[in-house]
Amino acid sequence: MRFTTKCLLALILAAVAASPVDACTRYLTTNKLGVFAARTMDWPESTEPVLTVFPRGMQRDGGMLGGVAVVKDNPAKWTSKYGSLVTTVYGLGAADGINEKGLAGHLLFLNAADYGQRDPSKPGVHGGFWLQYLLDQAATVEEAVKLLDEIQPVMVEARGHKSTVHVAIEDASGDSAIIEYVGGKRVIHHGKQYQIMTNDPPYDQQLALLSRYDFSKPSSDVSVPGNVKATDRFVRTAYFGAMLPEPANEREAVANMLAIARNASVPFGAPYKGFGIYNTEYRTVTNLTKRLYYFELTTSPNVVWIDLSKLNFDTGAPVMMLKPDDINLWGDVSDKLTKAEKSPY
Repeated sequence: MRFTTKCLLALILAAVAASPVDACTRYLTTNKLGVFAARTMDWPESTEPVLTVFPRGMQRDGGMLGGVAVVKDNPAKWTSKYGSLVTTVYGLGAADGINEKGLAGHLLFLNAADYGQRDPSKPGVHGGFWLQYLLDQAATVEEAVKLLDEIQPVMVEARGHKSTVHVAIEDASGDSAIIEYVGGKRVIHHGKQYQIMTNDPPYDQQLALLSRYDFSKPSSDVSVPGNVKATDRFVRTAYFGAMLPEPANEREAVANMLAIARNASVPFGAPYKGFGIYNTEYRTVTNLTKRLYYFELTTSPNVVWIDLSKLNFDTGAPVMMLKPDDINLWGDVSDKLTKAEKSPY
């Protein structure tokens, strides 16, 4: 099927943005080996994920999306302070990733997201790009939270689809923040206790729902919800997360995190109300302590990973990329990245 530029942009905006559905799960934990985060990406078709390495010194424009200016009044412009490894969505923004300092982040859908009326006195960053902004500019969750005072996320829309998203970030100390814009106001849940994020309803309501459960002594007698909707995944992740054992090594630690992510995943064929099939496309696990990034495509039999210590983040270094859909890829693929002909954004 062939698309015009306008049709393709509309499709991309719909993918970077939200539809009236739930999607994705994030879980964070700290154990004796370090800080680990896992996430799932749920979408009805391939988001064309590409593992992409950006060096320091990248010139950014927070108002551009696919070569189109979507924030025309005072778009944010910056030069990246830190290099990062991200998983891109349709080559237009980072859905997931970690920077060289150990700050990691995950962009998830939130239908209730509302950035408020545009304030042109603040530089604007379109809704699909503010995770990359934080990875470019902050070394810690604390720094990232402060940076939000300097910009305004801007809703973009095409064919009725809006960039309704929220962000979970964490750093190598185990600090965490869930960042949402609801009713035009920024709401931040900041602290190591905020380990889980799914989607709607807004986070304070998710916490209220979770408070009805007592997982202080989890056992097989405890009943947990098992459907694919965001509230069920939130509770189920909390329950199984409460039972994670201390890992003996990196292999066990990653297996623990993938077990949580797989349990919160959406199987092929599982229906979402009003939308249809919406399965998990991929899962990631990030070791923030050792700067290791694991990626598991659900249609591939193998887990691959990248060691950030083996990457070149120097200013002027090339952008490097790897498409993870090759079933011949397995294990450490840090040396499999190839130079990009041009930066995706």
